[in-house]
Parts: sequence; C-alpha cells; structure tokens
Amino acid sequence: MNIDEFVTANEPKDGGETFQLENGKLLDIALDGSIIAKAGSMIAYDGDISFEGKSSAEGGITGFLKEKATSEGTPVMEASGTGHLYLADQEKKIQVIDLDPGQEISVNGNDVLAFESSVDYEIRTINSIAGFSAGGLTNVSLVGPGSVAITTHGEPLVLEPPVRTDPSATVAWSGTTPGSHVDRTLSNMIGQSSDETYQLEFTGSDGFVVVQPYEEQTPQQ
Repeated sequence: MNIDEFVTANEPKDGGETFQLENGKLLDIALDGSIIAKAGSMIAYDGDISFEGKSSAEGGITGFLKEKATSEGTPVMEASGTGHLYLADQEKKIQVIDLDPGQEISVNGNDVLAFESSVDYEIRTINSIAGFSAGGLTNVSLVGPGSVAITTHGEPLVLEPPVRTDPSATVAWSGTTPGSHVDRTLSNMIGQSSDETYQLEFTGSDGFVVVQPYEEQTPQQ
C-alpha cells in the first residue's frame, strides 16, 4: 500500500464511546474529565491532558499500591483533561466491560488497565485462599456505573460456576466468590508448576469467571 493508504488504514477510528478499542491491543479513551490508568500504559495522547502519579497511600489509590495486591505493586496514574488518550500493556488483549450501577467485577490487580472515575474500587483479600499466598488472594473490586478496561494474555475464556481454576490463570470474576480447593495428590500432574496444587473453587450457579491461556508469575509471599 502507498503512504496515503497506510495512514487511512491505521488512523484512529471514529466513534462516540469513551472507551473504544482501536484494535485488540490498543485502547482509545475520549477523555473529558479524569480516569485512572495503569502507570506506564500511555503510548500517545492529544489535546490538553495532565498526568498525576499515585505513589502513596495518602494519594487515594491505596489498593494498587499494596505490593501483595498485584504481586508487583502495580502503580497507577490519574489522567485529567480533554483529548484522546491511547493505552496499551505489553501487547496484551484488551477487554472493555461496561458496568451498570451497582454491578461489580473483581479483577487481578495486574490485569486492570483503566477505569472511569465514576467506578468505585476497593481492594479485597480472600483469606481462605491461604495456599495461594501467605496473605490470601487479593483482587481489585470495581463497582459501576462506568467502563472498565482489563487485559488478558491471549483470548479470554468465560466460564460459569461450578468450576475450579488455576489462580495464576484467573483474571476476574463477577457474581460469585471463590473458595479454595487443594489437590495434593495431583500436584505434579495438573499443570506447569506446583501452584496447581491450589485451585480456586467457584460454587453455585450464578456469575462468571474469566481465565486466560497463560499463568501469571506470582511470587509466594
């Protein structure tokens, strides 16, 4: 293709959504106000946008600052102003989920890319999952209304309970809360590491669970 065709084929798409995918790995946010995004995820922006890092508990984004919440202490930034903000995270696939008022989704902290300022968030630790880490399993609870962008390594799979999942491959869940299941007899046969000894167990028949074809490397606490 010539230069004009190349530009036309790859220029930003027109659309009226605040969170819009330019492709499967690049998010375009039509900013008019403020959003919270994973620090380091900005690849470009236009307009009048300012960025503020949140680096202390007093900064108001305490959940993402707790090291064990994300296994790597994922920092976040607040982007404010007007313009278009383009985000990506290491070529991971981006999924945009629109939450209605009161709707909740719990997401692995490392897999949260961005969310609108109208979304409430809270760090929640499930202490019953002691086998996964010394402090339990910690995720970010996001409650609507508003759009949330999460990332997955590859295409996600959405399952309905009852189901058991590998904690390292579990991205998010909604409408259900996991317990733990220990299967020591099969620890050397189930998966790629001893982590599969401990599984998340989602019971009942409500809600859904999101898994990815990849195991996040989560150091033991």
